[in-house]
Amino acid sequence: MSPAGVERLADLVSGARRVVVFTGAGVSTESGIPDFRSPGGVWDRFDPNEFTFQKFMGSETGRRRYWDLGRTTFPVIRRAEPNPGHHALVTLWRLGKLDCVITQNIDNLHQRAGLPADRVIELHGNATQARCLSCEMSYERERVQEWLDAGVSVPVCDPPCGGIIKPRTIMFGESMPRVELKEAERRARACDLFVVVGSSLVVYPAAYMPLHAKEAGARLAIVNLSETPHDGQADLLVRGSAAGVLAAVVDRLQPRPVAS
Repeated sequence: MSPAGVERLADLVSGARRVVVFTGAGVSTESGIPDFRSPGGVWDRFDPNEFTFQKFMGSETGRRRYWDLGRTTFPVIRRAEPNPGHHALVTLWRLGKLDCVITQNIDNLHQRAGLPADRVIELHGNATQARCLSCEMSYERERVQEWLDAGVSVPVCDPPCGGIIKPRTIMFGESMPRVELKEAERRARACDLFVVVGSSLVVYPAAYMPLHAKEAGARLAIVNLSETPHDGQADLLVRGSAAGVLAAVVDRLQPRPVAS
């Protein structure tokens, strides 16, 4: 982590009127949630083509395959706790600098850290919730997990409905949430500093958000361990861990006690 980069990012945040932060998997890996796309991740061990929205909706076999995977992945999210990066963003909001967080993450950790739900725009949904596709009944994902652990292979909505239950996450091949996408673009275009943290910026349309901000005149900072396709558009690049950089930036912004 470059001290000069952290100092420069702190200066940009300090001078900004409205900051939008875009978070990806790198923010949550330090909470113990693996990046599905990294070497050794879930999609190295399972074929993502077997877990599409079309296959989930198309047959009970497809839903059973999905829930078999969900039985093992949800406990990882359930055990995770917000890390210093999540808490740093809450502090940034309390300092009056953060407009909102736009996130690709589905783990609910921004909210658990203390960000108000209306300040978190979830482009890929939330894995802690589920719903019936027939009657729109909401379910806590924890309750669905209890059914799975008890031996239910394909959860369905409570009688008399019996409809298909689906997590409130966006599957491969499923349409992105229009309301969230529209609001994320509006916020991106209204900010004067857009900060990408822990995202490889390869998943679209979410990865368009930094470009919307840049086109509207905002400065763009990217904090990531590796290169991204948008590095050439950035005003500042900081190579480092999401939690480490965010915590260091916020530490520089905190009011210092006056010596007596």
